[in-house]
Formats: sequence, structure tokens, C-alpha cells
Amino acid sequence: MSDRTMARQVLLFIWFLSLSSALGQVSYSIPEEMAKGSLVGNIAQDLGLDLKRLKSGKARIYTGDSAEYIELNKERGVLLIKERIDREALCGQTTPCALHFQITLENPMEFYSVTVEILDVNDNAPVFAAKEIKFDISESSLTGAKFVLERAVDDDVGFNGVQSYFLHPADHFILKTQDMPDGTKNVEMILQNTLDREKQEHISLLLTAVDGGEPQMSGTIPIIITVEDANDNAPVCFLPVYKTSIAENSPKGTILTTVKASDADQGQNGKIEYYIAKTSGGSTNHFEINRNEGVLRLSGDTDYERVKHYQIDVQARDPGRHSDTCKVIVDIIDVNDNKPVINIMSKASTLSENSKPGTVLTMLNVQDSDSGENGKVQCSINDNIPFTLKSTNNFFSLVTDGDLDRERESEYNISVTCSDEGVPSLSSSVTLSLQISDVNDNAPVFEKSSYEASVQENNTPGLSIFTVRARDADFNQNARVSYILEDSSVNGVPVSSLVSVTADSGVIHAVRSFDYEQIKDFQFRVKAQDGGSPPLSSNVSVKIIIQDQNDNAPQVLYPVQSGANVVAEIVPRSADVGYLVTKVVAVDVDSGQNAWLSYKLHKATDRALFEVGLQNGEIRTVRQVTDKDAVKQRLTVVVEDNGQPSRSATVNVNVAVADSFPEVLSEFTDFTHDKEYNDNLTFYLVLALAVVSFLFIVSIIAILSVKCYRWRRERMFYKSGANLPVIPYYPPLYADVGGTGTLQHVYNYEVCRTTDSRKSDLKYARPCSESIISLDTSGTHTLTHAQRERLNFDDCDDQVRNFV
Repeated sequence: MSDRTMARQVLLFIWFLSLSSALGQVSYSIPEEMAKGSLVGNIAQDLGLDLKRLKSGKARIYTGDSAEYIELNKERGVLLIKERIDREALCGQTTPCALHFQITLENPMEFYSVTVEILDVNDNAPVFAAKEIKFDISESSLTGAKFVLERAVDDDVGFNGVQSYFLHPADHFILKTQDMPDGTKNVEMILQNTLDREKQEHISLLLTAVDGGEPQMSGTIPIIITVEDANDNAPVCFLPVYKTSIAENSPKGTILTTVKASDADQGQNGKIEYYIAKTSGGSTNHFEINRNEGVLRLSGDTDYERVKHYQIDVQARDPGRHSDTCKVIVDIIDVNDNKPVINIMSKASTLSENSKPGTVLTMLNVQDSDSGENGKVQCSINDNIPFTLKSTNNFFSLVTDGDLDRERESEYNISVTCSDEGVPSLSSSVTLSLQISDVNDNAPVFEKSSYEASVQENNTPGLSIFTVRARDADFNQNARVSYILEDSSVNGVPVSSLVSVTADSGVIHAVRSFDYEQIKDFQFRVKAQDGGSPPLSSNVSVKIIIQDQNDNAPQVLYPVQSGANVVAEIVPRSADVGYLVTKVVAVDVDSGQNAWLSYKLHKATDRALFEVGLQNGEIRTVRQVTDKDAVKQRLTVVVEDNGQPSRSATVNVNVAVADSFPEVLSEFTDFTHDKEYNDNLTFYLVLALAVVSFLFIVSIIAILSVKCYRWRRERMFYKSGANLPVIPYYPPLYADVGGTGTLQHVYNYEVCRTTDSRKSDLKYARPCSESIISLDTSGTHTLTHAQRERLNFDDCDDQVRNFV
């Protein structure tokens, strides 16, 4: 068939037939043999769906066990031909011929039924099974004698099937067609003029079968007639139509019926033989007939689900080729031999414990190929679970039917059993596993109603006193308990200056050194708060009895943490493995191994993308950056010293994975830009980069200036109070682990920075002078100046100017 003809067929037959919005059903009609990729219909428009809904709902076509001839284009919201459709191969002679499938959506779950009717195209010409037809006709045959001719077979249906027959030449015979109950035509050749063997012993005719399609197609078969004497009577069937029935899967050899015919001739001319005529339905493969007795038997397997009835043409012929045809209709009786087939259309593997009753978690389609009661299916689930099944035709929805509690039952194995109503009943089952996800509905509970602990005086700040613990019955993040010290005061001093609580572990630390002569005991409250949203909490009273030490955590110099602005390091998407992102710079005022710092990556948006150098604090990429990596990356680096116990500091590093500065701004700011600024975008980007660079340089200068200023004041204080008693003050959260009583150690402060980075890192020079503070053990706390040096203030100023 030409492309022009096919295009004309498409324009002629593709119509949108019906759309039922209430039932979610759409029907289309298309001609067969459409090219792959041809348009079937705009399903999104016909169902009233948005293209975004098709994408977010992961729309897909569900056909069960059937082949997929139609595909869904979610970008355009249209149905397209996936495979070329041959109506004859798909449906045979069955009309109408249609494809049935469903379109399913998720979040929320929905489905729509779609029917695509396949219209016949005249792509098959009439064909005769035999190469030629031969007749031996007696010259004594009377005018009007009938000779049944083989019918042509056309795989097309309706008007495209065989419509008429022509016989040429028509000197002795004419054609007569008779419409049969099944819609076919019985073709007979009728003798119009008597034959004379002496004049013409052989007659050659041409039988032509023509269909009604456009363009019209035809098939021919030659008829060779041998004129002979004698037999002038044709057999006559007792009944024109025989009807019988048989159960499917009956054994071969089962007798169906007996066909009888009579012939007025006597002797050899009256002997009748029975034959099954060849038909397009393939009946000859399932049945056989005894030629002499006319007994029709089953010779093949029958299946009600494939063919529900057969029509068999039986010819009764005498030796003179005179014949009569009768039809045998065999109805197949259904037997319950097919189990229900359970197809999971969509399912959820997890469900929140606060889901409302009626929440759909699984959609099932159940099919039984049997008919009647044998094909009716009922489904059920196991008892004593908060779920139920709701059915619509052969579709079932598993929904919640009660309240869920993860703390009582965290997992369900739901067994769905579907049984038909046949005798005996057949059933199938499937087990669905469902995890119940946690909701924050339990507050933390402390192990004790109150706590009491003791600590020696002159303790080192940061000493772990004891631990409070609370349990949360929830799961994962909702059960992750954080401990918070509630604000209160002790003798006018905030309790936070005395003790601190580790948020993750509940460990209570001494912030400062306690003096038993000043304070003997104090009380405060600790709150345990979970990580849910919104969080739940409880509190407990803690009493500290003073009996009794070390504390200096690392200080992060870079990056500077600021709550006012978000500073991000930019990593291009073309960065290779080992690309240096930035470097965390930290110092610890302790000495020895307490000042040995190690850097660890505590949290990260993508742990597989970054790593932190253990000794140098360099943040580098672990793998190749890809387009799928998020633009916005947040890293939490923990800087720990090597003291006992170890102290640490945490710094947050924002990283932008982008190739352009506008992309970074769009991710790290909440501002939107009007269209009128698009023309000046380049100007604003350059301006923003300049401002950021300027602020960074000013910050470094300010840090160095403050350091020098504090150094000067400290030296001035030492000079002015050389002989005055000094009460030592230890900054909160800083500890030295070297002793247990009054601090007796020397502190050296030195700031340094590695320079082996591939990027331009900061290099911090040695401070202008070294300060050595020594506390004696006499108990007077008098400040000494054994190693006092002269401060060189000009050197500090020179370092600041050189850096700038």
C-alpha cells in the first residue's frame, strides 16, 4: 500500500470516539498498519491532565500480559504507535478489534482506561486454498444442477472481505451466491445449458472473487470441467445446519455429531463421501470426519479462552463430484481451568504511621480468563491488620482501615488472596511487605527523675562530670535526642558559665574551675529534645556538689563563620579528582600534643564528593564532579586536638558546584530579579565579585589588627602590674589537660599555615612577640615576668601592611 493511500486512510479513519470523564475512560479508532510513531490521540487533553502531572505521576501504560502496541509520550502528552499493528494477526475474524489498556499515575495513585479500536484496511486480496477446481460432470446433468465451488478466503473483515464472485465464460454455467448465517457467501455454479460431451469434452472456466475495499482486490482460480456420462443426481444433506457443544479440554477422539446426506442415484453413483471444507478459521486442525459414515470427531485441543465456537462446512459428495454442503456449529463450554492472575499496578513500600484511614498504598488488577461464574473473582486479605480492600470491577485498592503505630508494629506482611467462583474454586495469592515510617509522637524520657554528682575543686575547665541520658521510643531522627542546658543563674552568675552539656551525648562538662570555698553546690535543669519536627522535649533537675580540672578547644581562623552572610567556595563542574576546594585553618593555644590538630569531615550534603586532609585541613574532591551533583553543598568539618580528653571545634563550609557566578547567586540567595535588570546582569555580577573580594580583604586586615591590639594591651597589663597579685581567669571552653590542681603550665601562642596548596592560601606569620605566662605553686597566684621581652609594635604594623 502506498504512503499516499495510507495517509488518506489515516485522515479518513482516525477519529476520537468518546470520552467519559466520570469513569476516566477514553476511546480512539485508528486504522491498522499505521507507521511506527504515528499519532493516536492527545491523551493529556482528552483526560484533562496537565503535562506536569504526567511527569510527576510517572505516567505509564499498563497492558497486563498483552503486547504493547501503543506508547505514551509524556513530553507531549500524546499516544503514539509503538509497533505496526496487523489487525488480522491481532484479532483474526473477530470484530470489533480493540486494544484495551490502562494509564496509571502515582502520588496520588490514579488510573484511566483507554480503548483503541483497530479498523480494518483492505490490505489482503481474496485467496483460494486450492490451485484449481476440477469437476467431472455427466452429460446427462439437468439444467439447474448445482456445483458447490470453493470459497475464497479474505483475511479482511466487513466490506473489505469477499463481496462477489464472477465466472468467465458464462456459456454453460452461471454463478449463484447464498448468504450463510456466519456472514460468508456460499458459491454455487449452476448448469444453465445442457452439456454435450461429443461437442466439448473439457470446459475451462475462471472463477474470480472480488472484495469491496478501496482499492478493490481480487483472486482467481481455474475450473476444469470434464464432461462424462451418467450421474445426474447430487447428494442432499438431511439438515442444512447441525449444532452441538463440547467442554473445553475434551480428549481427542470425542464424537461431536454425525452428518447424513442422501443421493437419489443408485449403485456407485449414489455412494456419498463426507469432507470438511477448508475455511479461514482453521477448523480442519481441530476436527476430522469419517468419509463413509459422516461421524465428526475432535482431533485437536480446544480452549474456550481462545475460541468460543467453531463453524465447520461439511461437503457430501458422490463419485460424480455432485455435492451438497451443510454447516456444523460447535459451541465450546467453559471449564474453570484458569487461576486468577494478580497484577500489581502500583504499590508503596513505606507508609507513615500518621496516615489517615483510607490512604491508598497498593493498586491491583486481577484477571481471570474464564467466563461466567468461573471468571468472577473475590479478593481478601489476612485478618487483624488495619487494612482493607476496595474493589472496582477487576481493580482492587489496598487502603488503610485504622490507626497505625510504628512503636507497636513497624512492619506488615499483607497476604492478598483472590479466588474465582468456579467449582472447584481456583485461587492465587501475593504477599506485600509494608514498612511503617516513624512520626515524632513520643517525647524523650530521662532514666531518673533527678540527678546528683560531685566534682573536685580546682578542676580543669571542660572536665566531664557525669552523663544524663534520655530515651525516645521513636525511630531514627525522631529518636535522636539532643541535650540543652536551660538558662538559669547561680549566685548571680549564669549557669552556662559553670557547666555545659554536650548536645549529642548528654555529657555535662565543667566550664570553669570551681572553688569549694566560694560555692559548695548548685542546681540547674537539662532539657532533652528530640530531632523531630516539631520537636518534643522533657527536662530534669541536676545537682552538682563541689569537691573538685583542663580545657582549650581549637580555634577556627578560616573560614570565618558569620550569620549575616553566606560565603561559598566555588567548584567548577569540570573539576578533576583531587581539586582543592578550600582549606580550613585552625589553631589551638595549647602546647604539645594538645595542639596537634586533625581535621575530619563530620557532615556533608554528598560524602562521596569531598574529603578533608587529616593533618592539613585541605578540602578536596574525591571523584569527578558531574552534572547531577547539587549546586548547593554544605560541609561540617570537626577540628580536634590530640589532648586527653580531646577537644574539638566545628566549622561549616558552603560549597557551590557551578561554572558561573550567576548560578551560585541563584542558589545561595532568595532574591529574584526583574526582567528589566537582565541587560545589566554582567555589570551586577562583576560588582558583586568586587564587593565580596573587598570584604574578604577587610576582614583579614581587621583580624590581624585585633590580634595586634590585644597583644599590646596584654603586654601593657604585664608591665603595669608586675608586683600585684593576680587572680587567674581561664576562658570558658578552653582546657589544658596537663594537671589536676591550679594551672602551672607555660603557654606559647604561634599561628602558622601550610603553603603547599594549589590555590592562593593565606600564610600567617609568626606573632610579633611571644608571651610566656608562668604561674607558680605557692598559692599566691603572683604573676612573674621571668622571660619578659620587649614588644616590637612596628613589626606588627609591617606584617599587616605586607599582607595587604
